[in-house]
This record gives sequence, C-alpha cells and structure tokens, in this order.
Amino acid sequence: MKPTPIPEHEADACYEAVVARDRSKDGHFVTAVKTTGIYCRPSCPARTPHRKNVVFYRTPAEAEAAGFRACKRCSPNTQAFEADLAEQICRYVDSHLDERLSLDELGQAVVISPQHLQRMFKRALGISPREYIAARRLDHLKTRLKAGDTVTEAMYEAGFSSSSRLYENAPERLGMTPADYRSGAKGLTMRYTLSPSSLGDVLVAATERGVCAVTLGDEPQVLVEKLHNEFPAATIEPDAGNLKEWVAGVLEYIEGKQPHIELPLDIRGTAFQQRVWQALQQIPYGETRSYSEIAESMGQPEATRAVASAIANNHIAVVIPCHRVIRQDGTMGGYKWGLARKEALLQREHEQR
Repeated sequence: MKPTPIPEHEADACYEAVVARDRSKDGHFVTAVKTTGIYCRPSCPARTPHRKNVVFYRTPAEAEAAGFRACKRCSPNTQAFEADLAEQICRYVDSHLDERLSLDELGQAVVISPQHLQRMFKRALGISPREYIAARRLDHLKTRLKAGDTVTEAMYEAGFSSSSRLYENAPERLGMTPADYRSGAKGLTMRYTLSPSSLGDVLVAATERGVCAVTLGDEPQVLVEKLHNEFPAATIEPDAGNLKEWVAGVLEYIEGKQPHIELPLDIRGTAFQQRVWQALQQIPYGETRSYSEIAESMGQPEATRAVASAIANNHIAVVIPCHRVIRQDGTMGGYKWGLARKEALLQREHEQR
C-alpha cells in the first residue's frame, strides 16, 4: 500500500513554501516531482517545478515508498530530514518550557506520530525528548537563579510542576541542589591539590561525586582563584591526601606514561555539552579529529560551532581530551590552556602509539 500524499487543502501552502524556497519548512515535508521521480527539500535551489507536477509527503521515507528518489542537490535524505525536524522540536520546546510538554503535543506541533517523534529525535540527537526538556529546564533554572530569582520563582519559570520534581532531578545536572547553586554552591565542599608537571602547574579538584576540574597554568594561585570564582560560596579546601591516587593518574597521563585514564567525574553541563565531551573521550589515544568530524559523529554535521563552544567550556583538561580536536585543515586551532601544551600532549601521544 503506497503512502498517501499530503491532502490538497494543505498542498497549496506547501507549494507556496517551495516557490519561496522557505528553509523554515525543511523538515515539515518533502516535494515529490512526478515528471522526474525525484523528491526535494522545500528550500531546494533547483528550478521550481510546476504545481501540477508535484505532490507532497510528510517524510522522505514516505516519498521513497511511493517510488521517488532523493535529490542529489539538496540531499533531503532521512538523516538530514530528521536533523531539521529535531531542530524544530528543540525550538518548540525552548519557547514552551513553562508548559506541560508531552510527546502527543510535540507530535502535533510537527505533524508526526508520538512514536515516530521519539525514535527520530533519539536518532538525531542521541537523547530522548524527555531528556532534552529536562536539560533545557535546568539550564533555564540556572539562568534564573543566577539572575537572583527565588528558588520558587525560578522553578515555575523553568516549567517544573513541583518542588519535589525539581529537587529530584536537579542534582544530576547541577551537582548540587538549586538553592545551593543560587547561593554560589553554598554547602558544597570541594577539595583541590596542586602539583607541578612538565606542562606547568596542574590543579585537580573534586567533590564527593568525583573530579570536577583539572586545569593547567603557570601560576598556582591563579588556578585556585579561578576555582573560587566559579563557586564563590562553596567550601573549597586544600586536599589532605585523599586525591593522591587521582592526581598521580592525571600526571602520568600528562607525561605520556599512561595511555588510558578512568576517573569518577562530576561534570556539569548541558545535554549537548555532555554529548560532545563523551565524543571526545571516544577519540583513540594518539589520534585527532576535526570539529566537523565530531559534529558528524554525533549525527549533527551542522553543529560544528556548537561543538567548538562545548569544547571551550570543558573544565577537565586532558581527562576529557579536547587537545585531540584540530581544525579541518590540520592546524592546531585553539586550546584553553595554550597551544604549546596542546602540541606537547599530541606529540607525546603520537610517540607512545
């Protein structure tokens, strides 16, 4: 049984989007041209077909099931289509965080079934719609708390329906309760230690959950001050020896004496940032990847700049190996702790392979 095209009462609006090459409609439908047997995005730069020669389908899969093949010029394949559709869903979520968001409602917003939406979103972004909604609400919560809102005001502004739901989910992303985050991490205890290395001074800091910072620099006091600035109300103390094994592992890794390191981490970041950091940890020792290759490995080839931003926000040097990411042309690119350190780390890994 062939799929049914979009009905005629909607098709005229679809054709208007094709005439206007409206990129905002990419992901909403595809245009199937009966005379060529090809289907395209609404924004395809090819010559606009006559209205009588086109039909419209909701998805590439439906167009292909009807016997059409993908346009090589605009590449309206399933992966690209799903990326566009996922972006639309993300925009809808971001503008409706203060409302109750269900799969049914999201499906109605983009005109696909809840089941299809769940599978598609997971394939495109690597997380479920529910996980994305939770991450964005926590991002918004953090913004409102930093702006001075009370916990109750921030909670409802971010779309949490109750304080119990907020406190149940927030520690996973904040590493602390919302009230503690608002007060600059008041009540949170961090331990840190400093050690010299061939790449300068190394600061390793940890909460009871795991390592939360590994920073490199030339002035120990500056590294300590940065930790205090990030968490001004936390109890930050020099370590009494409990971090000894973790620090030894970090130093061996820096010096190229240990090709693998596994430490418990207390990572704070958005869902997207955490996906980028996970991708970095999957780059084999002694190898490099470009920013665009990282984006492609995540199924989001258009997100190169967002990947670069997430890498710049990595506070755990070496353990999360952002030094293994270079530019497409093979040059080093930037590095938070200095290009000389990046080059030295890559050289050591290359020699130990």
